[in-house]
Amino acid sequence: MGGAQFSRRETTTRVLVVAFCLLGLISLSCAARLSVSRQRLEVQKHLNRLNKPAVKSIKSPDGDVIDCVDISHQPAFDHPFLKDHKIQMRPNYHPEGLFDENKVSAKPKERPITQLWHQNGRCPEGTIPMRRTKKDDVLRASSVKRFGRKKHRTVPQPRSADPDLINQSGHQHAIAYVEGDKYYGAKATINVWEPKIQQPNEFSLSQLWILGGSFGEDLNSIEAGWQVSPDLYGDNNTRLFTYWTSDAYQATGCYNLLCSGFIQINSQIAMGASISPVSGYRNSQYDISILVWKDPTEGHWWMQFGNDYVLGYWPSFLFSYLADSASMIEWGGEVVNSEAGGQHTSTQMGSGRFPEEGFGKSSYFRNVQVVDSSNNLKAPKGIGTFTEQSNCYDVQTGNNGDWGHYFYYGGPGRNANCP
Repeated sequence: MGGAQFSRRETTTRVLVVAFCLLGLISLSCAARLSVSRQRLEVQKHLNRLNKPAVKSIKSPDGDVIDCVDISHQPAFDHPFLKDHKIQMRPNYHPEGLFDENKVSAKPKERPITQLWHQNGRCPEGTIPMRRTKKDDVLRASSVKRFGRKKHRTVPQPRSADPDLINQSGHQHAIAYVEGDKYYGAKATINVWEPKIQQPNEFSLSQLWILGGSFGEDLNSIEAGWQVSPDLYGDNNTRLFTYWTSDAYQATGCYNLLCSGFIQINSQIAMGASISPVSGYRNSQYDISILVWKDPTEGHWWMQFGNDYVLGYWPSFLFSYLADSASMIEWGGEVVNSEAGGQHTSTQMGSGRFPEEGFGKSSYFRNVQVVDSSNNLKAPKGIGTFTEQSNCYDVQTGNNGDWGHYFYYGGPGRNANCP
């Protein structure tokens, strides 16, 4: 109700401003005032679209409000192609080898990670938890249209012959990757930290990318991991996130549930909510396990968080290339380097330490796997690494019995060798 009343009031104000402007009764900054009025109206309409009616609301200790929204009222169903979609409440198949691996790796020393809002309640069955979007969240974006979206061309391109081309976007990476086959999913256990961010318009994330198509205008990408993004969330908390696009971040896709696309089925995990606890330098280490795979029968791309939480799926019709399979998988870190004052950013990637410092100090991805055409989880073949400036952020791979294929990655950004 509050949102509807506010928008009516805004509309009345705008009509009055237009009338006074036409009558010449307001001489100063008519256009500016009209523009502000129009923006407020646009922001409120967008908030009304994103924030669905809640069955129950939970105040998180970090200031977030988590709305428990009826599963059939989530943003996905605003999509015209999903009007009559029957929600698939569980995947037809999990990748082979997943549960055997869980038995082996469920060691007592593994520490459970939860989300902060769980301290103050849970959502009932039949609902999904949604982080409520605030007016300030939208106002921080360059425009209402760009809210919740990545900038164009932010995927690391390991094969590019011209590193300058990549640096133009201001994004830097330290990743491991595989290509040259058809991939139907990827998995990794990712060490969780809270990297320091220098500028509010920068971010630091650690994620996996499932990619199809070229690095041109038609790139398909599904992404999941953790991120610190003051611009998107208004704080420096480490948060679980997802992303998707079917046209290289131009007009399609978004973070989390900030547009129609991903269909969530889980009532316990909220996209974009804070992860707790996080790892400390020479202290306790915490990690999260993420699996994204393609259901062999329906063709949807499913996501699982940890061993217990199947979160939901991206319907296959959202994609062109990924409707079939992925041609490349990437795992690793990404930061924005806005070069404030002409210097490299001091925004940290991972723990903010270089890979050679090792466990307890440097951030890692472990048990890195891909899903093959027979729906088997297996070790990646021919894993490569890529970073634009190894003096700023670096990556080092390894392989052993417990961790399978793994790598340490990250760095401090600006330092004596990275001015």
